[in-house]
Amino acid sequence: MNDNVFFDESTEQSQVKATIVAKYFWAWAKVVIPQAKKRCGKIAYIDLFAGTGSYKDGTKSTPILVLERAIQDKDMQEMLVTIFNDVNLIHTQTLQNAINAIPNIETLKHKPQIINQEVGENIVNIFEDINLLPTLFFVDPWGYKGLSLRLINSVLKNWGCDCIFFFNYNRINMGLTNEIIKEHIDALFGEKRAEILRTKLNALSPSERELTIVEEITQALQDEKGKYVLPFCFKNERCNRTSHHLIFVTKHIKGYEIMKEIMAKESSNKEQGVSVFEYNPATQNQPLLFELSRPLDDLAKTLLNQFAGCTMTMKAVYEQHHIGRRYIKANYKKVLTQLEREGRIITNPPANKRIKRKGEVTFSDNVRVTFPVIGDVAKPVNQIQEHLF
Repeated sequence: MNDNVFFDESTEQSQVKATIVAKYFWAWAKVVIPQAKKRCGKIAYIDLFAGTGSYKDGTKSTPILVLERAIQDKDMQEMLVTIFNDVNLIHTQTLQNAINAIPNIETLKHKPQIINQEVGENIVNIFEDINLLPTLFFVDPWGYKGLSLRLINSVLKNWGCDCIFFFNYNRINMGLTNEIIKEHIDALFGEKRAEILRTKLNALSPSERELTIVEEITQALQDEKGKYVLPFCFKNERCNRTSHHLIFVTKHIKGYEIMKEIMAKESSNKEQGVSVFEYNPATQNQPLLFELSRPLDDLAKTLLNQFAGCTMTMKAVYEQHHIGRRYIKANYKKVLTQLEREGRIITNPPANKRIKRKGEVTFSDNVRVTFPVIGDVAKPVNQIQEHLF
């Protein structure tokens, strides 16, 4: 079956996927380039399932978007190494033609390399045995074959390397109980975790199965090299069934923050101003997904409880709390501003001594916040603030 079927059927989803990857490539490159200049003088983008370079309607896919981005930047013109692979020879030939047609492609110092290999043990062994350049690694298989924890970890072990991969939920859900492909499923989740997962799924409803499967793959990645993991869910056109999850893995908090902002902007809707980059109605049975689905109302409550009796900057509040949650920095500033208006926290400097922009009082990273001790109701917080400041 054509491995681009999903994208042929849903061009809008394809564009979102390509946009997320292209945006992160640009942001990632600007962060790693200064250090890469001192280390090796190069950065890399590797796509192991590159496809043809465009979708059925002619919309550009990630290889072309990445190269066009690189051509616009002098550092990337000199430093970027690109490797595009696809097992389908027709795909690689079509991709080569698409790359050759990019205006000013010759300005790239390192000519894009296109290879035609099956993704499996051989490629994993190569990556495990070498020290990779700082690399953004993109894996977009049609199903499950070739995608494994070993493959992802073989790249993440190196400095400056992040991974984005597509997780075909429908195919993997069906494959979990198929003995014929047991080897591939075990390679993706880890043999022990896959066996436990198969046992769990027996008594679950379809929605619970999805949450559990995605939770297990995110936990498996966190247990290995990827400390920070973010899933982004894609529904079908009727929005009644999940088809794919885009999953991002990084060892560095900066990459996690950047991707969270990108996913937030590409989400289809928001709940109370919080972008729903994770569409699952997650429950507390899946702790990672549950934290990524909590509404903004919960943020105020959790901050007041978690930091009761503490004084810290807004930046420290954000850095200590946002990991594993879908809130971005703007959400924290909005909630703290509201708590300040309600007199439930003390701020230094207070609102009347801070800058206003467009009629709104700013809440900068350096504003210090004092959270009251739980149960301390001797004086309203705003009265205390009047005496202190």
